[in-house]
Amino acid sequence: MRKIFFSLFVTTFCNQMNAQLKWTCVDSLYQPLPASVHVYTTNDSLGGKPNIAYYVSAELKNKKLTFTADTTYKRRLTPTQFFEKNNKPLLVVNCTFFSFETNQNLNVVVIDGEVLSRNIKSVDRKSGDTTAKIFIYRSAIGINKKRKADIAWIGSDSSLGFLQYAKNPKPPSGAWFARNRNTGETKTYSGNPLFKWNVQTAVGGGPVLLQNGEIKITNEEEMMFVGKRINEKEPRTAMGYTKDGKLIILVVQGRYPGISEGATLIEEAQIFKDLGCWEALNLDGGGSSCLLINGKNTIQPSSNGVQRPVPAVFLVKEK
Repeated sequence: MRKIFFSLFVTTFCNQMNAQLKWTCVDSLYQPLPASVHVYTTNDSLGGKPNIAYYVSAELKNKKLTFTADTTYKRRLTPTQFFEKNNKPLLVVNCTFFSFETNQNLNVVVIDGEVLSRNIKSVDRKSGDTTAKIFIYRSAIGINKKRKADIAWIGSDSSLGFLQYAKNPKPPSGAWFARNRNTGETKTYSGNPLFKWNVQTAVGGGPVLLQNGEIKITNEEEMMFVGKRINEKEPRTAMGYTKDGKLIILVVQGRYPGISEGATLIEEAQIFKDLGCWEALNLDGGGSSCLLINGKNTIQPSSNGVQRPVPAVFLVKEK
């Protein structure tokens, strides 16, 4: 009777999580899983194109689970290598953007409250005789000691031993962003105050996809995927959370014509909204997208199924 009851419970729970896309619970393929973690997949078309996607739902309040990260310095490992390095955790997923030249993260990484990597401070944009040096706040997802998730725009001050966040993605106070080569004229932004971000674990990416349960993509403010790139279909990795404390980790397979072509940022944001998330954040995608559950692949990485080495991953471990 207990087995029958458990089966009915899982089926009912899975059905309750279904949204606009039809998601199928595939827990049985990735056992052993704790009762507070579930795996879903869909092959429903996305934007009229073929699609394969997976997401994991995990209860943040389950104290038998540890939500953490791992990172390297000036080198990269595949997700499977991170899996072996971390004693075979429950979940491994790529997260930060990075430099191919230096193999270093371009985003925040916090492990056990220690800031191991910070966001880049600015980006350059050229237009005619003007070079724009734009100071930016890029986003990250963090989890605090009370096991509550938050998504924020993070400053890049390396003189501090902690992170600071802004309540909006406007550039820092007084940051000159444009200088005319001929006249030397510069322009500045108004202030944007910062506050201490108390998190135990955090990984960065961008842009923000969902705010207060509504689609609001800050790709222009974060200077990521600007202009029409918001509509490009790509492999995607992203994370979000619900108000009742579920962490949602999503991957979308892409660059497989006729099989799975990926998601736009708008489509990605809509998935999180349909799943009932309060906030959501895009992470590094493309050839980096990879989600392992108990060491098993979900989507196929876009480089003929070969995992790309990355400098950081987000992890879920069982105690």
